[in-house]
This record gives sequence, structure tokens and C-alpha cells, in this order.
Amino acid sequence: MTEAIKIKNLKKHYGSHLVLKGLNFCVQQGEIFALLGVNGAGKTTCMECLEGLRKPDSGEITINGKMGIQLQSSSLSAHLKPLEAVKLFAKWNKTPIDNTMLDALGIYELAKKRYYQLSTGQKRRLHLALALTRNPDILFLDEPTAGLDIEGRLSLHKQIRHLKAMKKTIILASHDMTEVESLCDRIAILSKGRIAFIGTVDQLNKTVGKHYNITIQTQDKIKKYECDDIEAALFPLLMQYKKNNETILDIQINRGSLEQHFMKIAKGDY
Repeated sequence: MTEAIKIKNLKKHYGSHLVLKGLNFCVQQGEIFALLGVNGAGKTTCMECLEGLRKPDSGEITINGKMGIQLQSSSLSAHLKPLEAVKLFAKWNKTPIDNTMLDALGIYELAKKRYYQLSTGQKRRLHLALALTRNPDILFLDEPTAGLDIEGRLSLHKQIRHLKAMKKTIILASHDMTEVESLCDRIAILSKGRIAFIGTVDQLNKTVGKHYNITIQTQDKIKKYECDDIEAALFPLLMQYKKNNETILDIQINRGSLEQHFMKIAKGDY
């Protein structure tokens, strides 16, 4: 596959503090790639370097294609109308207006409103439309569904899948693990300025998901246990409950959620 983005030994300091410690990764054309990390891991700095909003201290960034950016926090003039914003962005980028895209995002439905009258979901849709105005090959989405209700999230997820079907490359930053699992082809987890994991969600689950969670409920309490070998751990537990004359009402066994796996790697607990 062709590389849309290639990062080689990317480093960034803030004063004496080294935030990005030599990142190396590639994003393939047409994939949805999630960049994840807890606060302070370097995720935002990495995104800003890729977007050209922040200059790295060293390393190489190769971008193959036009970029479109939807920032996590952005705003327009309060009294600007959505279609006025679209026309302004189209003029800046010297591109024709894509009426099909605007219709799909519901921008024409907002024609009579001004920016300050838009809901959070409507603003998100407008910002996405503006990011798509120049028909980019690579789209950066920073927390695109933050603050949206369920209907708004489902609508935006549908648009993101449509963009993937159009062979757009999408870089997604999100704290919503359900969103990541549903949309993304691959993920990269940053931990303390380094790539701690890169691969598919299935690969992450297989890497970290060998840790089992056992929940045992009795009449008086619910206790949780962790183990690597379910057969070796479960039998002694059951024997201990029997020895204590505790009646087991329910047993649940699972491999943990994507969020739990992410936190183990992001915090360096794995």
C-alpha cells in the first residue's frame, strides 16, 4: 500500500522537556488511523506537528496529498452564516463548492441560522464541511464527536465511513474507545512521548487481552480477580469459596475492554 504519511524520528521539546522522543510510524492511504494517548502523552503535539501548526525540533514528516483539518476546539464569527463560511473557505482554497457533500452533512438545512445559533452537533458538521472544502486526500479529525448526543455521533460516524469509502485517509484523535473500535483500521498509542503500541484493535486485544478478569458474586459481596491462565486460577478460587461455605450466585469471565487494554499500555502497566 502507498504511504499517505511517514514520520521518521520526530522530536519536539518545550524548553528542557522532551515531549516527542523520536516517533516513527506510517499511515497508509485510505485507512482510518487513530492516534491515542492519555493527557500529557504527546498526542496533541504530534497532531499539531503533522498538521503544520507546530514546528518539530528534528525528524522528518512526509505528507503525500492535500490536508483538511477539523480541530477539537475552533470557532467562527458569531454572526456568520454556515453557507457564507463555506463560500469563504472555497474562495480561499480556489475550489468549487461540493453541493453533494454539503447536502450529505446537512449544511443547507442550516442556511438561515448564524454560527452562534448552531448546536454543538451542527457546529461539528459545519467544521467538517469546511475541512472538506478543498477536497483533501488526508483528513485530520481531533475529537470529532466530543459533546455530541448519540444521534449526532451516529450521523458523523456514517459520514466518516463514507469518506473512507471515497479513499480518504483519516487521522483520528479520540478518547472514545467505542468510536475507535468501530471506525479505525489501526491505532497508535503514545506513552510518555513514545509509540507504545501500533497495530489493529484485534492485535491490541491479543497482546494485552490475555489477562482475564473474573467476577464472582455471592449473596454478600462481589469480588474481582485478574489472571493470565483461566484454568489455573478458576479452580482454586472455586475450591476456596466452597471451603468458606460461600454460595456462588454468578461468575463472569472476560478479557477486558479496549479501554482497559489501552490504559494498561498508555500508563506503562503492561
